[in-house]
Amino acid sequence: ISGTISNPGPRKSLPKILYTRLLLYFPEFIWAVVGAVWVSDNSVQCEKTVINGVIGTVIASWIIITFTILGVLIVFDPLGGKKTFYLPDGGSRNLESSQSGQLLYNVKSSATRVWEKRIRLLCCCIVQDDDHRVAFTSIAELFRCYFSDTDLVPSDIAAGLILLHQEQDKMENCPKEPEEVLCHSPSSVMSEDLDAELENAAHYMLFAAAAYGWPYYVYTNPYTALCKLNGDCCRNRATDSDITGSDRYNFHFGSILRITGLQYRDFIHISFHNKIYEIPFFVALDHKKEAIVVAVRGTLSFEDILTDLSADCEDLTLEEVLENGFVHKGITQAANYIYGKLINDGILNQAFTIAPEYKLVIVGHSLGGGTASILAIMLRNSFPTLRCFAFSPPGGLLSKSLADYTKHFIVSVIVGKDLVARLSMPNMEDLKRRIVRIVANCNRPKYQILLRGCWYEVFGGDPDDFPTELDGRSQDALRQPLLAEESLMVHRSPSYHALEEESGLNSPPQYPHLYLPGKIIHIVEECSSKRLCSSDIKYTARWSNETAFSSILISPKMITDHMPDVVLKALNSLSQEQGSCLSC
Repeated sequence: ISGTISNPGPRKSLPKILYTRLLLYFPEFIWAVVGAVWVSDNSVQCEKTVINGVIGTVIASWIIITFTILGVLIVFDPLGGKKTFYLPDGGSRNLESSQSGQLLYNVKSSATRVWEKRIRLLCCCIVQDDDHRVAFTSIAELFRCYFSDTDLVPSDIAAGLILLHQEQDKMENCPKEPEEVLCHSPSSVMSEDLDAELENAAHYMLFAAAAYGWPYYVYTNPYTALCKLNGDCCRNRATDSDITGSDRYNFHFGSILRITGLQYRDFIHISFHNKIYEIPFFVALDHKKEAIVVAVRGTLSFEDILTDLSADCEDLTLEEVLENGFVHKGITQAANYIYGKLINDGILNQAFTIAPEYKLVIVGHSLGGGTASILAIMLRNSFPTLRCFAFSPPGGLLSKSLADYTKHFIVSVIVGKDLVARLSMPNMEDLKRRIVRIVANCNRPKYQILLRGCWYEVFGGDPDDFPTELDGRSQDALRQPLLAEESLMVHRSPSYHALEEESGLNSPPQYPHLYLPGKIIHIVEECSSKRLCSSDIKYTARWSNETAFSSILISPKMITDHMPDVVLKALNSLSQEQGSCLSC
C-alpha cells in the first residue's frame, strides 16, 4: 500500500514477507492433502455439519493453491536478475568484447526460450507440427524484443491503461481547433461516394460475418439458432463435393445459408479446413450485386491467433507496382494459401464459367479482412475490376507504397476505437512508452489507481485528476525521461534513444511502419454514452486516412468495436438512415 509504482522504497521489506509466506505454502499443501484424504474416508463418523465444514475448507484450500500456482507460472520471470545485464554503462561493460557479446546472446536466447515455452503451454491443446514450431519461435522472438526493456508487472500495465484512458477522455472533452473541424467536412462528391460505399459495405459485411459459421450465428441468435440449425443438419447437400474440412452436422454451412440468404446452388466452393496460415473461406455467387464473392473467415481458433501473431515483415513482389513494399508475414502466407486454392485448383475459373459477366469481390473481417486485402493485391493484375471490402483489418498490414496502391480497389471499414485496426509494432512500442511514462510519474499508490479506475469504467463520472510529476514542467522538460521513468526501463534500447530525440508522437524506428489497406471509412458513435451498456446508439461515417490510426486508444469499447456484429449493426444503421433520407 505504501509508496508508488516507481517508488518501491517504502515496500522494501515486502519481498521478505512474500518469501516467508511462500514457505508457509508447504504445510498448507500438506494440510490440504490430509484434509482431502480425511474427507474421502467413509469410515469417519462425525456430525454432518462438521463434515460439510471440512469439505468446504478443503475445497477452498485447493482453489487457493491452484490459483496461486497458476499466478506464479504466469507472472514469474525465470530470467530474474539476468535482465540487469542490459543496463547500459559504457565504462564498466564493453559490449563489443566477445565475452560480453556471448553473455548477451545467452540472455536473449534464454528469454526467447521462456516465451516459446509459454506459447507452447497456451497452445497445448492443438496438434503441433513444423509450421507451428517455426511460428512459436518467431512469435517468442517478437515478445522477447518487445518486453526485454521494461520492468512492469501485469498490475502496472492495468494501472497504466486506466490512467491513459482517463487522460484520453480529458483530451476528448476539450474543444476542438477550427482547423480540425474543417478537415472533417467532406465535399458533396465525396459524400455521395461515401453513401454508395456504405451501402455496398453493409451488403458484403453479411458475407464476411457468415464466414465465421455457426459460432457467429449462435452468438447473434442465442435463443433460436440451435433449433433452426438442428432442422438443417439432416438435409441433403447438393454441393458436398465442393466442401472441404470438417462440418459433420452441417452447422457451419447451415449458418452460412441463413446469414447470407443464398441457396445451395449459389456456392462454388466452401473450405472449413483450418491450420496455421491456412484459414477457412468460401466462394459464392451474389446475384443481387452480380458478383462472385470470396469471403475469408477472421480469427476463431488458436491457429488463427498464431497466424495473427506472426507479425514479422516480408517482401511482396508485384510486377506492376513501381515500389514493392513490406507486408505482414503470417497474413501473407494465409493469402498465398487461398490464392493457390482459387487459381491452381480452378475455383475462380469454375465460378466465371458459370457467371462470366459477374465481377470479383473479396471480403473479410479482422484476420479475414487483412487476408482479403493481400489476396486482392495478388489477384489485381488478373482481375482489373476486382473490389475488396476489408472490415476491421489489422493495422500493421501494408507498407506505405502498397497502402497507396490499394486505394483504387480496397475499402477498409473501421468502427470507433477498434483496437485491432490500430495494432502494429510501432503503435505497440508507442503504447508501452506512454504506459511507462504515465505510470512512473503518477504520485498515487497503485491500489488507489486500480480502485478508482474500476469505478470510473463501470459507473462513469469525471476522470480523476491524479497529481503527477509532469505537472508544472516545461514542454522541453517533458521530452526528457524522468528518473522514475528510467527506473521502469530495464535498459534503454535504441528505440528509447530515438524517443528522446523525437517528439512523443513519433513511433520508434526499429519496426517498419505498416498501415491499413485502401481507402478508409471510419464509423463513430454520435452523442452516445461512453459506457458499454448504452442502448440508443447513432452512428456517423466519414472518410479517414491511415495516419488517424497511428495511436492505440484506450476505451471499454476498444474490443467490442471490433466484433463483427457491432460492425454489421453500425453499417445497417447507416444504410437504413440513408434509405430513409432518400425516401423523404
